[in-house]
Amino acid sequence: MFRPKLPTMPQPTSRVIPPDVVGPTTIIPGTPSPPAPVAPAPVPSRPTVQLTPGTALALVGGGTAVVLVVGAVLVSMLLAVAITGASVAVCALVIRSLVNADAKRR
Repeated sequence: MFRPKLPTMPQPTSRVIPPDVVGPTTIIPGTPSPPAPVAPAPVPSRPTVQLTPGTALALVGGGTAVVLVVGAVLVSMLLAVAITGASVAVCALVIRSLVNADAKRR
């Protein structure tokens, strides 16, 4: 009852063909072929991106804004964790003093 039942291995339903044996091949050296002619480089179908001073300034301003926003979010999260830890520590001290004061009165 408590012994596991092992599945039986299914039998193949068709004729099993053994794999072919691959023998070593011989390499016959030949004459080197002439190099293929080099095709000219294709012309790009879309224009290349050119950075003007205005677009460079916009990219720098956007990158600075992203860094400032991400930094503000990370600092606010760190501040929230620090405030939570300090409030938990104050609560622990208050509870400890109440328990000690109650024990001294008895």
